[in-house]
Amino acid sequence: MLNIKKISAVLLIFVLVLTAFAACSKNDQTKDNPTIKVAGLKGPTSMGLVKLMEENENKTSKNSYEFTVAGSADEITPKLVQGEFDIAAIPANLASVLYNNTDGKIQVVAVNTLGVLYVVVKGVEINSLEDLKGKTVYATGKGSTPEYGLKYILSENGIDPEKDLTIEWKSEPAEAVALLSANETGIAMLPQPYVTVALNNVQGLEIKINLNEEWDKLENNSRFITSVLVTRKEFAEKHPELLKKFLDEASASASYINANVEEGANLVEKYSIVAAAVAKTAIPYCNITFIDGSEMKTALSAYLEILHGQNPKSVGGKLPNDNFYYEGE
Repeated sequence: MLNIKKISAVLLIFVLVLTAFAACSKNDQTKDNPTIKVAGLKGPTSMGLVKLMEENENKTSKNSYEFTVAGSADEITPKLVQGEFDIAAIPANLASVLYNNTDGKIQVVAVNTLGVLYVVVKGVEINSLEDLKGKTVYATGKGSTPEYGLKYILSENGIDPEKDLTIEWKSEPAEAVALLSANETGIAMLPQPYVTVALNNVQGLEIKINLNEEWDKLENNSRFITSVLVTRKEFAEKHPELLKKFLDEASASASYINANVEEGANLVEKYSIVAAAVAKTAIPYCNITFIDGSEMKTALSAYLEILHGQNPKSVGGKLPNDNFYYEGE
């Protein structure tokens, strides 16, 4: 006759072994396929990712993600450096600053937004950069890339930004829009999607100069870059396959929003970036893109060199070396 106690003991051991095996398998899976924490800013910086956000929500994405859309870069950078975010969409020059300030712990993986700055005009005849001479231009972004970009473009066109016109720097785009609304005439340099907001709220306002196009006319081997996707170097080294999948999905997401503006605009609103009505008009002007690999390195390194020439502090005091540019495995 079988010993019931022995059978029970054997079964118990068997169950414990299976449980331990399952736990180990689950832990290995979690370790090898962690949820990737991605952060971006409200505005064009995150617009290109909304299709991927939807796929992640529907559990059809290749990776598992947790997305955060923040109001300012200050909400993102400390957490990125501390390892609370794995990937982030941030201003291009800030990526260089972080790389220099963290001894190379941050790498740039792609350019995701080109120039989003436009000169808008109300009641003034402005058709070229030359027409800005002698005028007052309201602008935002002093001490950051909008200031350096504008001054560089003006200088390259033979216009002295300190003497040939007056640039009144405002703390935020809404302040410039309020001035345009309150006066019969006015000129402002604004980023999208604030340009669209201004066009909807200020009668007689028109877009007259696309600064991205003006940059490209200079043929300086760079691009006018607004934001980039960065990752922690540690994450890139530990999870190159996951990073590759993310880059593929981010590229597809950017292509989707450019090809499906109305659907993309609805997703932009769904994920609390801007209202769909604003996004629908703004998306074609946001220059959402995806550039990685050697093309990214060529364009971004030349752009950062120009910023460095304007003000070394804008890129963290010095140009980043080649390790800054992630070019894949």
